[in-house]
Amino acid sequence: MSNTTYAAIDIGSNAGRLLIKRVNSDNSASDLFTKELLLRVPLRLGQDSFTIGKLSTTKRKKLLRTIKAFRQMMLVFDVDCYRACATSAMRDAQNSREVVEEIYEKTGIRLEVITGQEEARIVYDNHIENLLDRSRNYSYVDVGGGSTEIILISHGEVISSKSYNVGTVRMLNRAVRAADLEKMHQELRETAGKYPEQIIIGSGGNINKLFRLVDERNDKSGTFPVSALDRLTAQMRQYTPDELRKIYCLKPDRAEVIVPAAEIFLDVANCIGSTTIWTPTIGLADGIIDSLYARDHAKSKEQKEQSPSNN
Repeated sequence: MSNTTYAAIDIGSNAGRLLIKRVNSDNSASDLFTKELLLRVPLRLGQDSFTIGKLSTTKRKKLLRTIKAFRQMMLVFDVDCYRACATSAMRDAQNSREVVEEIYEKTGIRLEVITGQEEARIVYDNHIENLLDRSRNYSYVDVGGGSTEIILISHGEVISSKSYNVGTVRMLNRAVRAADLEKMHQELRETAGKYPEQIIIGSGGNINKLFRLVDERNDKSGTFPVSALDRLTAQMRQYTPDELRKIYCLKPDRAEVIVPAAEIFLDVANCIGSTTIWTPTIGLADGIIDSLYARDHAKSKEQKEQSPSNN
């Protein structure tokens, strides 16, 4: 399995991502993988699916072009194995099956529209549990454009895995239902009573950018206080997306969603009483690749055990 190259395509509600990693052949390397490529395209599929309930012709064309470009990059990097997943925006789009069929017909790429629960499971497959203090309680929070995945971890074990239709693009389009928000609040408060002093593990590009912008942070550990995020968010609320882009050197699509993302993290922190956020810079695409590697590793191990030389 050495030198095997994996790719993950993550089609979210705000952006599409292609991540390519190669397995290190050097067993002494500190990391299992070498990152070969990370591409991000601001698709904003949620603008359609959360308002008109389907992907428009314009969005479909942009998505198809993006997948075609991703396919070419996978060929350039000699990718051996890939998985392509679409999340909340495609889950909500009434024409998602038609779009998936068109993409496969024109590119050969099989795009899976995964459930919120599957999304949360893949996210956890980053093997983040190996980095945790098993005496503590954690909430892994992945804020996307269409949904927020929250995984409760206690003593190194997953207690619950939930997906809520609360996301940045939904907020911008005023498409977050009060019932969904209240359900998230209620369930988070219930877990806080049973599992106190939770540390938030923040996932996604927005929280990683916010970490780099806050004044009070520990660059080595990737942690910062919720109070610092609160102060930064209060400052950022004063500006328009265009002003945010200029002041904080943000890409246009990031400037539009970064404040809603911060507000969701603060909302979660308030519900569970968390005072600290840890940002290990991991996400769905990393989880996809880790899952592919784990599957191949298990198959390889099984084949070795069944080989005649071992009997």
